[in-house]
Amino acid sequence: MTHKTIRLGGLSRVEGEGALLVRARDGLITDLQLTIYEPPRFFEALLRGRSYEEPPDITARICGICPVAYQMSACQAIESAFGVEVTGPLRDLRLLLYYGEWIESHALHIFLLHAPDFLGYESGVAMAADHRDHLERGLALKKAGNELVSTLGGRAIHPVNVRVGGFYRVPRRQELAPVAERLREAREHALATVRWVAGFDFPDIEHAYRFLALRHPDEYAILSGSPAVSDGSSFPIADWPVHVVEEQVPHSTALHARLDGTGGYLVGALARYALNSDLLSPLARSAAREAGLGPVCRNPFRSIVVRAVEVVHACDEALRIIDGYTEPDAPAVPVEPVAGVGHGASEAPRGTLYHRYRLDEAGLITEADIVPPTAQNQVRIEMDLRELITPRLDLPQAELAALCERAVRNHDPCISCSAHFLELHLDAR
Repeated sequence: MTHKTIRLGGLSRVEGEGALLVRARDGLITDLQLTIYEPPRFFEALLRGRSYEEPPDITARICGICPVAYQMSACQAIESAFGVEVTGPLRDLRLLLYYGEWIESHALHIFLLHAPDFLGYESGVAMAADHRDHLERGLALKKAGNELVSTLGGRAIHPVNVRVGGFYRVPRRQELAPVAERLREAREHALATVRWVAGFDFPDIEHAYRFLALRHPDEYAILSGSPAVSDGSSFPIADWPVHVVEEQVPHSTALHARLDGTGGYLVGALARYALNSDLLSPLARSAAREAGLGPVCRNPFRSIVVRAVEVVHACDEALRIIDGYTEPDAPAVPVEPVAGVGHGASEAPRGTLYHRYRLDEAGLITEADIVPPTAQNQVRIEMDLRELITPRLDLPQAELAALCERAVRNHDPCISCSAHFLELHLDAR
């Protein structure tokens, strides 16, 4: 009889603090816990009693990597409660702002967090000594994304120009000209990135994922859409609480989400691509084909290729919006508070981000519910690990630890904005 305990006491190259515990007996896993041990942050409680105008600024502080996602989901939820619709150039500007966040976030993950796994380096900094040109390309991409967010949002981190109904200020057409020039260069960098990561050595592993992502009839869904599932079902965003139910588990301060009472499901790049690849820009679709991607990718290690394709799409579509941009008559549409409940969702770089608010007649928030992507993916990541580890429990300690970390990083979990070194303790009897 053999017993084995694997402890990853601080996952590296992820945004936040998490750990992994695996217990095995006689070649079978008896316990597996992806532990998120950061203290709760209580943003939903902080929102209660606040004016409807405040969530875009408050929720942006949940994450320094994807604040725009929180702002967009919050705005759309409140606007739906008030019967407000943002269309035309204002919607285009919101989408343009979101593309900036996608570019900078995906570039960070691809070049600094994920690529070192495939090239045998402990960090992006260590990788730079031998792959300076690639790191410079990644930094140029991130700079282009940051510049786009700063131009529209007022600053690159936690933008301050977003409001319910639109923006406080909209750019003049000439202000976007230098951004467009940067994006043209970024688009070439993005195409080169797809070719680069497509050549990595990927483990031959596929999982039977149940995908969930927004689906929009006219575009690769980012800013808005209806939740769609890979089994062919879909539902209105207002029915989210009926289909997605969260539960507390003892080993995590983040809630675990389940879809329609079943086991884990996956949101994020692989889910978006599986449900929307036909709506990528023609250039991005061509890049995906050349990289060897079919209409669906179920190998989580190849998610780095999908994210690179999404960067091509974001650059390409951002340029399209800028080329056709006309200044709106006003920076925001009129907003009048009424009592009601509003639902909003958008596609953060790491997956579908849902917000729900109940407001009174004065526009004060009485209830708030936020479901981030990483909470939704936790169950499925644990399933990935179980399927990956079970036939490989006899691997050497260092190799097994590295494989476990790689499996987690495939999904770019955003636990919070920090990174820690790994300590592995392997006890075998």
